[in-house]
Amino acid sequence: MTIQMALPLMVATTVSWGAPIPAANIDPTLRDAVELSARGGLPNVFEKLKAGKAVKIAYLGGSITEQTGWRVQSREWLQKKYPAAQISEINAAIGGTGSDLGVFRVEADVLKHKPDLLFVEFAVNDTGASNERIAKAMEGIVRKTWRALPDTDICFVYTLTAKDTAGLAAGKMKQSDSIMEAVADHYGIPGIHFGLEVARLEKEGKLVMNSTDAAMTRVSGEELNVSAEMPADSQGRILFSKDGVHPLPETGHVLYIQALMRSFDKLEGVGQPGSHPLAAPLTLDHWESARQIPLGQCGVLTGDVTKLDPTAGIAKPFVNRMPAMWKFGPGATVKFKFKGTKVSVYELLGPDGAKLSMSIDGKNREAMNFDAYCTYHRLGTLSIGDKLEDVVHEVSITVLPDAPDKANILFAKNRPDLEKNPAKYAPTNWYAGAVFIVGEIVE
Repeated sequence: MTIQMALPLMVATTVSWGAPIPAANIDPTLRDAVELSARGGLPNVFEKLKAGKAVKIAYLGGSITEQTGWRVQSREWLQKKYPAAQISEINAAIGGTGSDLGVFRVEADVLKHKPDLLFVEFAVNDTGASNERIAKAMEGIVRKTWRALPDTDICFVYTLTAKDTAGLAAGKMKQSDSIMEAVADHYGIPGIHFGLEVARLEKEGKLVMNSTDAAMTRVSGEELNVSAEMPADSQGRILFSKDGVHPLPETGHVLYIQALMRSFDKLEGVGQPGSHPLAAPLTLDHWESARQIPLGQCGVLTGDVTKLDPTAGIAKPFVNRMPAMWKFGPGATVKFKFKGTKVSVYELLGPDGAKLSMSIDGKNREAMNFDAYCTYHRLGTLSIGDKLEDVVHEVSITVLPDAPDKANILFAKNRPDLEKNPAKYAPTNWYAGAVFIVGEIVE
């Protein structure tokens, strides 16, 4: 089955630098669905590619970018298109995370590597987040990047889920895409939507978003031929994914990379190479001042606290994202002060998760470091306070001795793991590595 990939594209080039407004007042109007808004283009990257220079590409996003899919395929395609260039990749994607984590980790995970191009992909994981939060975080990512690396080009990319196709086919982007496009407009950043062709094919009955077809196989980027016919079902329909979210590398991700290829062909020649000006802010309360500070540099740790060896055990798989990690047992406490408007803690969730008692400015509440997915350990954030008054705040977090009701919290499909491995779930520990604040630590 041969797929024809031809959609008319609208190219926007407007940049608007008006007076900053509160993030809550960002225009919520849904944007018209277009595959490419070129704006200021990616002139610095193209100049380096054509000159055969070394080019570093960073990918900041969630699980769709973390997959061996469009991220790998885009780098390989560009290497073939510009064989004299030396293209390398910075994989800064973490599954299940959105722009509100991305803005805190962009310096450690991306900017320290000095990329020439930064792709930002968070629209799926930001679905359901407030317009205000999305605008603050995305603007923070842009401003942090161009404050540190003004010659780095940025490109926003938008992926989709099965829930998004009807709106796209009807001609509108969803809310998270639209808010991100408002930020892109202001700073002249290109936006590429990977999902328009997917939505069109589904509407025409040529594609199925969800499939459990066991015959689908995973291929590496090296084996991928983006010009070949795509695997299809007995009715000749493309099988996009198994879950309606994560594209199959030989189908959904091929459609994604073809959208990027079409867009890059149109972006070549757009804009003039040079440093990106850091315009006046779009929003008054953006998160450029978002900081990630290791617990050992900002907090007083007491009780059953152990700093873990980053080269072994539970800390080792996460060392690239969380270089320092502490294990807190029952009764252990961390206390710190900061001046700012938002605070959370970079943590691990997992089967040995705990109940926590949190206090900010003397106001107490409980939280759980355990959820329905906790058959394994993964990175996450513990939110403590947001939209705070910009004054000094005092924070205290203590691990409680009583365990969460883990059997009732887990999804039914995950409970057999607890029944089979009760010792894995018995401890009550909290693993944390850093404080995230919009503001500054107070000694």
